[in-house]
Amino acid sequence: MDHLRAVPAGVSPSGEASVGLGLSDLLKRSSRGDGAAFAQFYDETSTRAFGLAVRVVRDRAQAEEVTQEAFLEVWRSASRYDAAKGSAIGWLLTIVHRKAVDRVRSAEAASRRDTSYHQDNHAVAHDATAEAAEATMEARRVRSALGELTRVQREALELAYFGGYTHTEVASMLDLPVGTAKTRIRDGLIRMRDAMGVKGS
Repeated sequence: MDHLRAVPAGVSPSGEASVGLGLSDLLKRSSRGDGAAFAQFYDETSTRAFGLAVRVVRDRAQAEEVTQEAFLEVWRSASRYDAAKGSAIGWLLTIVHRKAVDRVRSAEAASRRDTSYHQDNHAVAHDATAEAAEATMEARRVRSALGELTRVQREALELAYFGGYTHTEVASMLDLPVGTAKTRIRDGLIRMRDAMGVKGS
């Protein structure tokens, strides 16, 4: 991962090392232009960020690009991080996941354009519109249901289901006992199911 390490343009790496500071504090310092704090934040989180990107895009070269793009956004928008809404690592991984999904969708769209000449344009347009409408409605339901969760439940669910991490990995990332992580994920799923009006089996 050393070849990934790069402080964004305009970031001054000068400054004292922020030894002993948590990730949230490093983000706060980064928001004030502290390049040393940002470099330390990168060092402590880049392996997890890259791992998530690889899981989603399935290509190491593209995962490296996604990771760099995510950290560049972190540097530019560190001031928007709100510790009351979730952990620093959760915030970072949400950005990584979003960018990785965008990369996958972009690649899929390019692939579809390459083959669309041989397809029935009218039928495809109709099906795509219906599918897009259905996907949009479902996404709204999911976002609404996520809003019903507590912060800790939402954080655990996002890592487990959007990030693709195992219960053990989620527990490690959130510094929790495995049993506690499992409970948060289970309770969050139950609450989401109820919010979406889905009957349990």
